[in-house]
Amino acid sequence: MKLPDVSHIPPFLQLCQWVADPLSYMESCSQRYGEIFAGRIGGKFKPLVFVSNPQALQQILSNDTKEFTAPGELNQILKPLLGSYSVIMVDGDRHRRQRQLLMPPFHGERMRAYGQLICDITQQAMSQLAQGKAFSARSVMQDISLEVILNAVFGIYEGERFQKLTKLLGALTDVFKSPLTSSFLFFPSLQKDLGPWSPWGYFNRVQQQIDELLYAEIQERRKSYDPERTDILTLLLSARDEAGEPMTDLELHDELLTLLFAGHETTATAMAWALYWVHHLPEVGEKLLQELDTLGDNPDPVAISRLPYLSAVCQETLRIYPVGILTFPRVVEKPVKLMGYEIEPETIVMGCIYLTHHREDLYPEPKTFKPERFLERQFSPYEYLPFGGGSRRCIGLALAQFEMKLVLATILSRYQLALADQRPVRPQRRGVTLAPAGGVKMLAKGQRQQQEQSLATTVR
Repeated sequence: MKLPDVSHIPPFLQLCQWVADPLSYMESCSQRYGEIFAGRIGGKFKPLVFVSNPQALQQILSNDTKEFTAPGELNQILKPLLGSYSVIMVDGDRHRRQRQLLMPPFHGERMRAYGQLICDITQQAMSQLAQGKAFSARSVMQDISLEVILNAVFGIYEGERFQKLTKLLGALTDVFKSPLTSSFLFFPSLQKDLGPWSPWGYFNRVQQQIDELLYAEIQERRKSYDPERTDILTLLLSARDEAGEPMTDLELHDELLTLLFAGHETTATAMAWALYWVHHLPEVGEKLLQELDTLGDNPDPVAISRLPYLSAVCQETLRIYPVGILTFPRVVEKPVKLMGYEIEPETIVMGCIYLTHHREDLYPEPKTFKPERFLERQFSPYEYLPFGGGSRRCIGLALAQFEMKLVLATILSRYQLALADQRPVRPQRRGVTLAPAGGVKMLAKGQRQQQEQSLATTVR
């Protein structure tokens, strides 16, 4: 049986639609072709198979199958941002080794140790907002998440070098804040340096400044190596391969870039969406505040993270508009039957996170924000997958969820905010992710009176 193919639309127009409005592209194809279809949006317009059936996703993403692999070379669109030696870009043994090195800081006691830091950084950022003046929720969330990941990666977030790095990383990610500027990632022919005032020229110069700061930090930390430190850079400096060789400066640089970008950009977007939904739907905000107030004056960060309704709000935020709308691509290794179709070797297959999250059979009224759905039932890793799945599942998902809950709890418990505009906020492309158009404009209305002490000062 032949695979459904979006062949009635010229490939170049498909790619343009994919860049400009990926949700419209996917939804229109899904309505016409169903749970599996081939769209021509890849390099040289090769067909890419989109899948949103949970059983098929399990077949694709399962670590037990040899039918599909996830070669890093398929993620070339990210190379300008992350380099060639990122854990996202490498394959096989190198990918497994680097992934194992990066996992520990994002789990267990080491991750929970970030709890107080997250609350303190959140309070500091919110205290600087002028009352009654509009601000971009996403920009503030980006400041918070970047400081958190800088601390996790380097063990510190103060000093001139880190202030420069914070500013430059924000500037670099903002280059791709709209569908128009995101097109530079999808059309390599646009990646031309025509001077500092050209988009790609500006990108190159900001990136060069970031490179200089990262290499300076690597050299400094090599000279003053302290094995007692527990930050990620120290762990990477300690790593040795099978031949006993350490990671090169280039490898360290690309890995640090990956952690800094992936560790703050996506989390900032998710937190901005959460603030939007909680204030767009007052009944959700009120219910959440009632739950937060049950913790008393000295809540523990872990206790906060286990609150059921807070967890459901964060889960629903990541369901309705997942930051990453596709899994990393897989390639078919040998002829395989998928949903009744014979898929040939070298075919590229991607799990469609967004379409899976909007299945009527799994999520009734999928366009409606309803946290209660996560209190009423549990979803499998192939029905709900905001962090992807399989061997390429996001390493930082535990920290991202922990941070999201603590930031939201700290803000709502201490501050009164309001949306500056009551019109619905729509998602739009931001690089390879999905973000709220306009960044969610909000107003700071002062401190919340119901609870005099904030979580940020009482979590000890």
